[in-house]
Amino acid sequence: MIRDFLQPLKKCDRFDQGLDFSPYAAMMGFRLRGEQGALTSVMEFHDDLVGSPYPPALHGGTVASLMEMAALLQLVWQSDREVMPKAIDITIDYLRSGQPEDTYARARIFRQGRRFATLHAEAWQSNPEKPIASAMLHFQMVD
Repeated sequence: MIRDFLQPLKKCDRFDQGLDFSPYAAMMGFRLRGEQGALTSVMEFHDDLVGSPYPPALHGGTVASLMEMAALLQLVWQSDREVMPKAIDITIDYLRSGQPEDTYARARIFRQGRRFATLHAEAWQSNPEKPIASAMLHFQMVD
């Protein structure tokens, strides 16, 4: 399903696409942007994402979910395998409070073997140099 969604996008130099292949991703307001092969996952802000109303801050689970989706999409984008990766471990460092605004995430593959892949993801808002969270993610690459 994700592979079918990504395949036509690989032919585009630039795109901005809603993640409508997943009801969860659509509900969360996730989008995927690409420019010359670099993928950026976007979580469009809406009030349901707020975990603390005073002061308003994004729920940590929404940020974690965005980084997991960014890592999964990056892994599928770069992999030629037919197997759908499965997340087996995620370690998140929350660096600062997420404000009520759009949030972005990128992931890069640290290591990919036959059975496992390790990725690093960062989430930010207005400035990529000031991440609000970072994560190390491990995926299983076999059934």
